[in-house]
Amino acid sequence: MKRSLFVLFALLSVVALGAQDFTIVNGAEPVSLDPHAVEGVPEHRIYMALFEGLTIADPKTNRALPGIAESWSFSKDFKTVTFKLRKATWSDGVEITADTVVKSWLRKMDPKNAFQYADLPASYIAGGMDYLSGKAGPEAVKIRAVDKYTFEVQLVGPTPFFPDMVVHYAFAIVPMHAIEKYGNDWVKPQNWVSNGPFVLKEWKSQERVVVVKNPKYWDAKNVALQKVTFLANDDVNVGYNLYKSGGADWIDTVPSELMNEIKLRKDFHVAPEYGTYYYIFNVTRKPLDDARVRKALAMSFDKKALVENVTKGGQVPANSFVPPSTGYTPAKGFEFNPEMGRKLLAEAGFPGGKGFPTLSILYNTSANHKRIAEFIQSQWKENLGITVNLVNQEWGTYLDTRSQSHNFDIARAGWIADYLDPSTFSDMWVTGGTQNDGLYSNKKYDELIEKSRTLLGAERMKVLGDAEKVLIDEDMAILPIYFYVTQNMIDLTKWDGWYPNPMNAHPWKFIRPKK
Repeated sequence: MKRSLFVLFALLSVVALGAQDFTIVNGAEPVSLDPHAVEGVPEHRIYMALFEGLTIADPKTNRALPGIAESWSFSKDFKTVTFKLRKATWSDGVEITADTVVKSWLRKMDPKNAFQYADLPASYIAGGMDYLSGKAGPEAVKIRAVDKYTFEVQLVGPTPFFPDMVVHYAFAIVPMHAIEKYGNDWVKPQNWVSNGPFVLKEWKSQERVVVVKNPKYWDAKNVALQKVTFLANDDVNVGYNLYKSGGADWIDTVPSELMNEIKLRKDFHVAPEYGTYYYIFNVTRKPLDDARVRKALAMSFDKKALVENVTKGGQVPANSFVPPSTGYTPAKGFEFNPEMGRKLLAEAGFPGGKGFPTLSILYNTSANHKRIAEFIQSQWKENLGITVNLVNQEWGTYLDTRSQSHNFDIARAGWIADYLDPSTFSDMWVTGGTQNDGLYSNKKYDELIEKSRTLLGAERMKVLGDAEKVLIDEDMAILPIYFYVTQNMIDLTKWDGWYPNPMNAHPWKFIRPKK
């Protein structure tokens, strides 16, 4: 949408805004509203309004709270979980049962659908990977409806954090009856069915998604907001101006060049976030197939200068991929050492950068991503004598390039934890993983990750740490840049139920006007 039209809409929205209406600048246009096709933050926020899984996130801690499941219990070995479902319905009145959960999870893992994130449930549910890989049919997956309101899942190993994991949209419950009736058109507003605190009212491409309160939601009496509007805009400057003008109630990204001004505002909230900003190497492309080259690139830009002079928001330079985690020892990684970087590049056959091909850094549209890429581009030119180009793509195209065609050299990426455990970072890089966009493969790494799923406690953490040492210290398969902090702007003198939290996930049912 043209900038002038976006600003006009924003000004009009100021007039229309009511005390129980809420507007967020949500970043890029959502790729899909089908929960099983979701793979990014903009879609996740809309998912939390429209759908509810067996569990939902606590707004303060991000740990599991009861959702469609009113309770759950583990077997003694933590390998079987039994969920007791509450009596709830879809927005069209159709009942949600344990069989609905079974069919939904099988849809997600069905290899014919090739959904991103399908390997998250499949990796932990017994029989899931056999089904996802096509080695077995759905009968191999160890999930079942014990009775109408009791759902049971058997796991590949002890997983005490499984209820936290189930908050994630990879475990979404979807309206199979509507999908069977309408096919891919079930996500259109006129065919819409969901079970969350809100239902879809409008989806105007490249402009906005509007949701309104769902009267059939099981806890509707405790949902205060009547309407939430998700504005599709990935220009951080426009978003900031929208917020300042009153056209939005919440933004989660601010212009880095205005950080000194923004830090002084009482409605700017910075907090640690369990996530990492990083670059992906396509390890199948020369010369990035050489670990010496990847290590040289990692050593040859100053992360401390980047966060202090470019991002300016309190981010922490990262040499490991997994952020600081209780009981976990991360990979050591590589400090800024351009002299050693030049030595490694020479050993790989490119002394002084001579003969090194021109590579490209791919990033999705954002002034902040562009500034980071320009800084790294300049540092690699200065310290290694190599040239890289910058390639900017809109969100949907960028996701296709990175995740589907893998047609890139180096790609910008960010990972916010799906649940509060180091495995949410480690699981990404197994051979063939749906998030493994750089096509990394190491048998030793795969074996360590598989072993970790059978362990508990300190022994498990050690094996996960050993795996990251293979990924980073030995192979430098990905390039950690910094650990995130949340950078939200929201007036907490006006809104209740919104709290800084480690995953920056804020369930809409808890947000309400301040009394």
